[in-house]
Amino acid sequence: MSAARRPRLISAKSLPPARVLRNVRETSAGGLVLNLNHPDRPAALIGRYDRKNRLNWSLPKGHIESGETKEQAAKREVQEETGIIGQVIAPLGTIRFWFSATDKRIQKTVHHFLMLAETFELNAEDKEIDEVAWVPYLDLKNRLRYEDEIKLLNKVPGLLGDLW
Repeated sequence: MSAARRPRLISAKSLPPARVLRNVRETSAGGLVLNLNHPDRPAALIGRYDRKNRLNWSLPKGHIESGETKEQAAKREVQEETGIIGQVIAPLGTIRFWFSATDKRIQKTVHHFLMLAETFELNAEDKEIDEVAWVPYLDLKNRLRYEDEIKLLNKVPGLLGDLW
């Protein structure tokens, strides 16, 4: 192999120092809140625009406050992000994932609950939310952005039993 074709070796001394991210754990709660009084059994979803200006739909969720149970946090977050007051019916599932933000690597655990809407008027007053919508249950798999949330939908008919 000629010298022109050999890969150039880079000394470790010439590389910039590796950025060290500290690991942080966060716990949130939220839910799939359904309106069973409507024939389409719609669910309240939240939408946020990403860096590429795409609207990503997901289930409402947020941090558990000190002294709150997971269920209390789920009800509060659903109300804050959608305007809907919901009643927790059953645990729907827990999702765990990692992501990076500025100087930290975050391990996020989100506890989801199946909820029934007690009020039905949506509002998008939360500054972190760009849109809120009632989406027919049968359209959720096409609308939700995250595969882990889509998988939670499989449990709904069994948890609702005769209500479904």
